[in-house]
Amino acid sequence: MPDNCAISLGQGITMIALGLAPGVAVSTAVLRLLQAFLFGVGSADPATLTSAGVTMTAVALAACYLPARRAARVDPLVALKSD
Repeated sequence: MPDNCAISLGQGITMIALGLAPGVAVSTAVLRLLQAFLFGVGSADPATLTSAGVTMTAVALAACYLPARRAARVDPLVALKSD
């Protein structure tokens, strides 16, 4: 993997972690408020929170990786000459 791609992925992972941590806390607080509307799911069901977190992380990683890989394949001189 090219070095620029790794840098972009590292920045993306940082943003994912910064969004996931408060997101879990806020979702737990909101779930407690909406507990009357939840049928068959506890207010802080670990399986639900884990599956939601894993799904969101996978989508965010794909959203970071695909453009980073594509940008890493472009030759900088060709990109500069096209401007």
